[in-house]
Amino acid sequence: MKPVAGMIILGCLLASPVTALAEKADRDKPVVLEADRITVDDAKKLHTFEGHVQLTQGTLQIRAAKLVVTQDADGFQAGVATGGEDGLAHFRQKRDGRNDYIEGEAERIEYDGKTEKAQFFLRAHIKSGRDEVRGQYISYDGKTENYLVTSGPAGTIAPSGPGQDNRVRAVIQPRRSDSTAPAKAAPGVTTPAQE
Repeated sequence: MKPVAGMIILGCLLASPVTALAEKADRDKPVVLEADRITVDDAKKLHTFEGHVQLTQGTLQIRAAKLVVTQDADGFQAGVATGGEDGLAHFRQKRDGRNDYIEGEAERIEYDGKTEKAQFFLRAHIKSGRDEVRGQYISYDGKTENYLVTSGPAGTIAPSGPGQDNRVRAVIQPRRSDSTAPAKAAPGVTTPAQE
């Protein structure tokens, strides 16, 4: 993989957990990557970005202390973003056709292009619009569009009891359906709300 190709794919790579919701126009934007050091090992198909890593591609932003991208023999890529100044790797991207963003953070974020699976390890938090979920582990399967959120690391459940706050937390905002929307009056008829 050429270094430039690696950077372009990298932008899509870490955005892929939310590809169905992500701003589609971002794919056609240039990848801008800043780091204190970049190490490329073409023989091993390994790219390492270290020190105040910032990746931008359109509305996609990734911040981490370290970002490692590998490619297997079949051309599938995997990426691992770890820590930052606050100990967390962060991503943010605008949702396609909407004015809100998908944001996520964890001590480590892994994505496997072959399985289309993203995993967020330790202090994991994902926010989409006004909905959000927190846990010690969040896994998203891009093929099945299923999430798993647990209170313990790597899919385990942490013990809970007095003085322990290890539970998964989710905030899901109510959705307004057409049946709860104000009724539209027939043409020429006014309702109290329209007066």
